[in-house]
Amino acid sequence: MTHRLDREWEARADLVVIGGGVAGLTAARAAARAGARVLILSKGGPADTATQYAQGGIAVVAPHGDSVDSHVTDTLAAGGGLCDPDAVRSIVAGGPDAVAALTDLGAVFDLGRDGQVSRTREGGHSTRRIIHAGGDATGAEVQRALSAAGLPVLFGTAVLEVVTGASGVRGVRAVSERGRGRVHAPAVLLATGGLGQLYALSTNPAGATADGVALALWAGAAVADLEFVQFHPTVLYTPDGFGRQPLISEAVRGEGARLVDARGDSVTAGVHPRGDLAPRDVVSRAIAARMRSLGADHVYLDAREIPEFTRRFPTITMSCRAAGIDPRRDLIPVAPAAHYQCGGVVTDLHGRTGVSGLYAAGEVARTGLHGANRLASNSLLEGLVMGERAGLAALERVGEPAGVPGGSGEVRPVLPRPELQQTMTEHASVVRDGAGLARAARVLGTARGAEEAVSTTAVPVLRSGASAEIVARFEDAALTVTARALLLAARVRAESRGCHTRSDQPRTAPGPAQPIVMRLDEGGAPRVVTEPTPLAAPS
Repeated sequence: MTHRLDREWEARADLVVIGGGVAGLTAARAAARAGARVLILSKGGPADTATQYAQGGIAVVAPHGDSVDSHVTDTLAAGGGLCDPDAVRSIVAGGPDAVAALTDLGAVFDLGRDGQVSRTREGGHSTRRIIHAGGDATGAEVQRALSAAGLPVLFGTAVLEVVTGASGVRGVRAVSERGRGRVHAPAVLLATGGLGQLYALSTNPAGATADGVALALWAGAAVADLEFVQFHPTVLYTPDGFGRQPLISEAVRGEGARLVDARGDSVTAGVHPRGDLAPRDVVSRAIAARMRSLGADHVYLDAREIPEFTRRFPTITMSCRAAGIDPRRDLIPVAPAAHYQCGGVVTDLHGRTGVSGLYAAGEVARTGLHGANRLASNSLLEGLVMGERAGLAALERVGEPAGVPGGSGEVRPVLPRPELQQTMTEHASVVRDGAGLARAARVLGTARGAEEAVSTTAVPVLRSGASAEIVARFEDAALTVTARALLLAARVRAESRGCHTRSDQPRTAPGPAQPIVMRLDEGGAPRVVTEPTPLAAPS
């Protein structure tokens, strides 16, 4: 039984940052150092971020034997013709300074025997340029260093709506254990992470429910490239696994592990010149194809020849041992799972969206860096570089009008999460086809409005006073609108490109690739603003 949430609270800030991972904390720190009043709203706790779980490292140009040009070339190759070359060069070139700033904050990266920062290689990279911390706990170290800056954070606070007016953003409506709240601010930064919870299996934390994409769409901003969801090829497989699953970092293959099937045969032999270190979409497709051909639900990673595995990969070792696997002696069962959204809210190279006062950075943003497929370990790089830029850009809004009026809430469609996740996993996973995407769209079309999902005046909560019920319903609404947009984009892109694979359209359209840009129409349904040139019929 539920009751109304009658308590209210208010706050004021120059900048509201939604999300407490690498992009959000970096942005908040940059703005605060410049004198802005910053308030971070985090739906979960201090460790409930995708950053916390990032294992591999940060892709950053090495001082010797590497170059910005080389990193750009690798990124463009992985991006399947859909990267913005200027954005790629700008962000990659900003990497060394961003990492230096993080080191100045106290972040500690692993050193080699020569006393220099140790670097490894991951899929799609032509050289060893990935720096890491704690072996395979880079994200945890980044999170620790940024959190230590002591910025003001309201944990357990979910933002339900970005409120706009004639001059742009006016603030946000939120809910927490304190009640329903309004934060008056002329600038809002979306740094909410990804959309992994669209699928039954994901490497993302439970809070990765596409909040930022949905909030941006509802506020009138554009999104692009949502069809490109990167599935990490090597996620620890356990029978009856569900929800967030531990990934087995690409760095394990970078140190020499091999992908094999139950017969011991290589999974990627003859598929790509780089074999097991091919870009993630290539490896994920190879694994999916081998599983289909053998009727298996996983393959294996053979890491038994890696020296000192437990020292180099302590986090992975713990995950394996929890599943009864000793990676020094046993093959590690793995399968692809949803990992990273390559598209998102359209921004410029300072995090600005098309809505004045609304910014986005990190995984939720579509900067043009990733294109059709993210290059390994470019994510933390982007979060650091773009977080800094967006935080500073938001200063342009200081002094603009702010003020969130009381609201009556809106009715937004919601599909029950188990049905949504099953539908997306079955029809919009590693390999898709037009018929399956159409079936999924019909299922999403049955979603019905649920006022309590976003109401800010009559929020039902658990009898204990917790806001869990309203947050879950809001998340379901966010997942529903994002799934609709993703399915529309996947149907419109009638080709295979990057990590979007259409079994019924295996060819890639020639010539320059075009993004699929979408907004919501007046009825709240996704509509395509720009779309790619149709794939010509075979001659």
